[in-house]
Amino acid sequence: MGRVFSTRGLVELGKGLAKVGVVGVTAWVLLKGLTPQLMGLSSEPVNSAIGHAASLAGYSLLVLVCGLAIIAAFDVPFQLWQHAKDLRMTREEVREEFKESEGSPETRGRIREAQRALSRGRMLQDVPTADVVITNPTHFAVALRYDENKMRAPIVVAKGTELLALKIREIATDNGVPIVEAPPLARALHKSVDIGREVPAALYVTVAQVLTYVYQLKAARERGATPPPPPDIQ
Repeated sequence: MGRVFSTRGLVELGKGLAKVGVVGVTAWVLLKGLTPQLMGLSSEPVNSAIGHAASLAGYSLLVLVCGLAIIAAFDVPFQLWQHAKDLRMTREEVREEFKESEGSPETRGRIREAQRALSRGRMLQDVPTADVVITNPTHFAVALRYDENKMRAPIVVAKGTELLALKIREIATDNGVPIVEAPPLARALHKSVDIGREVPAALYVTVAQVLTYVYQLKAARERGATPPPPPDIQ
């Protein structure tokens, strides 16, 4: 019922009635106008009557085609417009297609959370390889590793805040990685350096002070000497 009484259904009904009307009216006008000639065919010679009848049939067909061409002149633009409209998707269809192609927000959220968890797991595995963990002391933790033979500058192997920072400190403690409290440096490194990236040149001097202290601390432990005081980093 919806399709029958829809706008499209009414238009198709109108076109059908128009075609019947045009053909009917045209045929009636033709018959009325050509009746004398059709009646006169019986009095013409056979060969002449056949030629005359063919001429009348061709003329009638041409008139009918012209009438249908008028309908086509209105119908073709409408069909093109209707086709373009059918190809357009509604907002709901666009949302559904986006969901199908990209997944629902809940699914994307779970995927992102799984990716973050996997990234955190890999990051925490690198903490034991760090040379030092710089802390805030509790809110931030950034683990640095430096190999002067392979690296141009120290790189950040792990970083985190709050609970993740606590986990980094715990792993560092369990694996004997020195922990240095330097709140400004910890905040700066956490904010400006991504994991796996080098320390920026602006922080070279400060980071060098921390690494120097770490190397001195390691040497003192190996000799059994008194550990050096931690650097005063502002």
